Amino acid sequence: MAKERVTHNCTSCGFSSPKWFGRCPDCGAWSTAAQQGGDGPTSGVTVLGSGGAALHRFSTGIDEVDRVLGGGFVAGTCALLAGEPGIGKSTIVLQLLQGMLSSGRKTLLVTGEESLDQVALRGSRLGIDAERFRALSTTSLETVLSASKAEAPQVLVIDSIQTLETSAAEQGAGSVVQVRDCAAHLTRHAKESGTIVVLVGHVTKEGTVAGPKTLEHVVDVVLTLEGERTGTVRLLRAAKNRFGSCEETGVFVMSESGLEPVADPSAMLLADRRPGVPGSVVFPGLEGTRPLMVEIQALVAKSDLAQPRRVPIGLDPRRLSLLLGVLSLHAGVDLHGLDVFAAAAGGLAIKEPASDLAVALALLSAARRRPVPAEMVVMGEVGLGGEVRRVPGIERRLSEAARLGFTTALIPNGITKIPKAMSCIVVPDVLAASRELGATLQAVDAG
Repeated sequence: MAKERVTHNCTSCGFSSPKWFGRCPDCGAWSTAAQQGGDGPTSGVTVLGSGGAALHRFSTGIDEVDRVLGGGFVAGTCALLAGEPGIGKSTIVLQLLQGMLSSGRKTLLVTGEESLDQVALRGSRLGIDAERFRALSTTSLETVLSASKAEAPQVLVIDSIQTLETSAAEQGAGSVVQVRDCAAHLTRHAKESGTIVVLVGHVTKEGTVAGPKTLEHVVDVVLTLEGERTGTVRLLRAAKNRFGSCEETGVFVMSESGLEPVADPSAMLLADRRPGVPGSVVFPGLEGTRPLMVEIQALVAKSDLAQPRRVPIGLDPRRLSLLLGVLSLHAGVDLHGLDVFAAAAGGLAIKEPASDLAVALALLSAARRRPVPAEMVVMGEVGLGGEVRRVPGIERRLSEAARLGFTTALIPNGITKIPKAMSCIVVPDVLAASRELGATLQAVDAG
């Protein structure tokens, strides 16, 4: 069929031309050209009911990873896995690929930082099926795309995106342009082929993903692996998830055989707790929607320095300084000339303000050399005026505490749903919490 001729006619004088014009050559009018004939452009607008089939998810074979992803990966997803060096990124991607292999899916690992011998050595330690495991060592984007088209894997892992480079850009590997262009090409490849692409990325000293911020906008999922490098606990969080919630958290323990999922993290974190030690308070934290029982420890000692030490481990240093000021001004507890050490036991990093009251009572207990009752949990945000503010998810926190056998809770005002097994003590400010703690200790001594 012959293609229909396209003309551009002036709506003012009727002048006709096969080419578009801004100003009519005949009458001199501007912006009067109107196209006639041809198929014309289509808008592509449709209704939501005509598409959007239910998402089909692929399980990774690791329950904690599936929890964070909302049930598993979706075909065509481009995900970014970020974390500090040595935190376990390469380990978890090998375990993820092994889980996919076990379910009969084709996988391909592209390594740009390590040799294939190094990958094989780690794989043997983790029990990877070396006969079926497909790997490629390269830093060329063009080689990666060619190998992916030839192998047609269902899961493609790039370790890491900072080592990849394309010949289309003149900058070196790891530059802003290279990281952005390579991520864009791999994301396009994931959408066109339906391949699940996982990009491993590094984290800067400030705690952000290395490379341009657009890297996080290009991908569908951003996962972060966190934890103390010297500790064993690792947390997997979703900072972005286009196919699910960002409220879930996966908990792992690093062992010789890799990252092992933890089914009951609260019991694991409290396994080594010693009840009856001054400065020890149990805080019911909340990682996403999952409650975790964390032991807050404090130590107050005489200082021989002109400027006493303030050492927080796993806690925000600014909030520790804030709490010391509030205790001095509103609770009459002056720790100015003393060394103060505060830590979240188990290697966790506590970031939520809900731990303020627990840290404050741990400091009070350490300063008075008197232990907090072993069956008590404490939560609440402390303001600059000394007031104790409400925190989200208190009901879930209390239910988890009751499940583990705790019977008393020191909480802020305004809570309605309280588990039957819990006895809650409401405190409006840190002074009331200090007095309540003193009364509780006296009652324990009297008993």
